[in-house]
Amino acid sequence: MGVPDAPACGTLLTVSSSVREGVSGLALRPPVNRVSRRAIWYWMVRALPGWVVLVAAQVGFLFWVSQGTMWHVVALVVTGVLALLHLGVMPPWRYAVHRWEATPDAVYTQVGWLDQERRIAPITRVQTVDSERGAIERLFGLANVTVTTASAAGPIHIHGLDYDVAQRLADDVTSRAQATRGDAT
Repeated sequence: MGVPDAPACGTLLTVSSSVREGVSGLALRPPVNRVSRRAIWYWMVRALPGWVVLVAAQVGFLFWVSQGTMWHVVALVVTGVLALLHLGVMPPWRYAVHRWEATPDAVYTQVGWLDQERRIAPITRVQTVDSERGAIERLFGLANVTVTTASAAGPIHIHGLDYDVAQRLADDVTSRAQATRGDAT
């Protein structure tokens, strides 16, 4: 699955103010690097508890109420089908969309699955670079990188990276930002 050159209908594009002002050499384009394939399983595991709680509540209600059980069974089946569709479609779809790239001049990201967003953060605007991993990310050997800039759109998040890749990326972007003179305000 490739990433389209032009955004699909409903795709949100965010361009930082420096790009709109004409920072040379930067153009909104799909980044080249994919996140880790383990992110597919991570996203599935993250989505699973919500569905388990909903199905458990419906099963509990089904046993608690004795009238109208046919509609409750239908609702439970519909919930089960929706859960399977969501858990089967969302993670691979997100994997196909989520991309990142760090060049000497900028950090590019593309995220989302229903609503998609592409962003560019010029290195001259980078203020902080953070790497973070929660308990579930540690189980999958993943980490996240957040690049905070002077953009009103907020920080750029890159989720689902291999831990070593995330550390190298954070170090690389930090080094480039320190070596580059820019406004970063």
